[in-house]
Amino acid sequence: MAGVPWFPKKISDLDLSANRVLMYGSALDADHPGFQDNIYRKRRKYFADLAMSYKIGDPILRIDFTTEEVRTWGVVFRELNKLYPSHACREYLNNLPLLTKHCNYSQDNIPQLEDVSHFLKEHSGFIIRPVAGYLSPRDFLAGLAFRVFHCTQYVRHSSEPLYTPEPDTCHELLGHVPLLAEPSFAQFSQEIGLASLGASDDAVQKLATCYFFTVEFGLCKQDGRLRAYGAGLLSSISELQHALSGKANILPFDPVVTCNQECKITTFQDVYFVSESFEEAKNKMREFAKTIWRPFTVRYDPYTQSVDVLKDTNSINDMVKDIRHELDIVEDALNRLNKDLRV
Repeated sequence: MAGVPWFPKKISDLDLSANRVLMYGSALDADHPGFQDNIYRKRRKYFADLAMSYKIGDPILRIDFTTEEVRTWGVVFRELNKLYPSHACREYLNNLPLLTKHCNYSQDNIPQLEDVSHFLKEHSGFIIRPVAGYLSPRDFLAGLAFRVFHCTQYVRHSSEPLYTPEPDTCHELLGHVPLLAEPSFAQFSQEIGLASLGASDDAVQKLATCYFFTVEFGLCKQDGRLRAYGAGLLSSISELQHALSGKANILPFDPVVTCNQECKITTFQDVYFVSESFEEAKNKMREFAKTIWRPFTVRYDPYTQSVDVLKDTNSINDMVKDIRHELDIVEDALNRLNKDLRV
C-alpha cells in the first residue's frame, strides 16, 4: 500500500523488527549504574545475544541467575510487596498469587520467562518474546497487536536496586505481567497495538503516549480509592508512593489530552491519568483510534496469528461471514438456554 509504513502481517514478522534496539541492550551510557562494572557489562551482552538470536516459537532459554541478581530482585520484590495491598488494583492483587503458585514468584527466585509466557498464554493469550532493550514505539506496539509482549531478561545493577533507567526483568515481571494475565487489560493493550499498524509516525507517537500514561503509569478507581495499574508505578517504590500520596497532579484519562503530555523517563511524571475502569479506558481509546487516519482497518485472526487488512468489499464481506457465524452460535446458545428455562 503506497505511502503506508511497513507493518507486520503475521506473528513471525515480529522477528524482523525485534532486534532494532534503540537504547542500552549490551551498550550502556556513561551515567548508567553499571557502566564501570565490566562483569555486569559482560552479563548484559550475554542477555542481549540471547535476545538477538531468539525467534518467535522458540522456547525461551532458562537462565541460571547469579546470586547477586537474585539478591537484587529480592530487594525489589520485598519492598514492593509491602505496598501492593494498599496501592495496587484489584486485578493485580488477584493475579499475583497465581504467579506465585504457577511461576514461582518469590523473594528468592527470579521467574523464568518461559514459564511466565505459558501462564499468560493460558490466561489471556499473550506470550513473551525476549528483547535486548528499548524498541521504537512503532515496533513495540506492533508486538501488542499480536498479543506478544517484548520483554527484557536482564536484572538492574545491584548498586541501585530501587532504580533503573531502563526496563529490566523486575519491571517486566512485577509491573507488567500480573495485569497482562487479565483478559480485559490484555484486550486493551492489544487494541492500542492494532491501532498503530500502518499509522503515521505522529499517530503512533500519540498512541504510544496514551500507552505510557495508561499501561505504564495509569491509575484507576476501585472501592472509592485510587489504585495503580500502570507497570511503571507497580515496579517503582518511590513513584508508586508519590502517585497515591495525595500530592500528585491527577486528571481524568482523556486520550485527546493525554496524547500531548510529555513522558518523563528519569523523574516522576508531572501528571497521572485516572480511569474509572479498564473498560472505560478501552472505550475511550477505541473512539480515539477512530480519529487516526488509515486507508484501511485491521482485525486480528487468533487462529493464524495474523492480521487481516480490511481495505475493500471482498475483505469486509469475509469478515461479515465470520460475524454471522459467531451470531449463529450466540443464537443457538440463547435458544438452548430458553428451552432449559422453559421461556
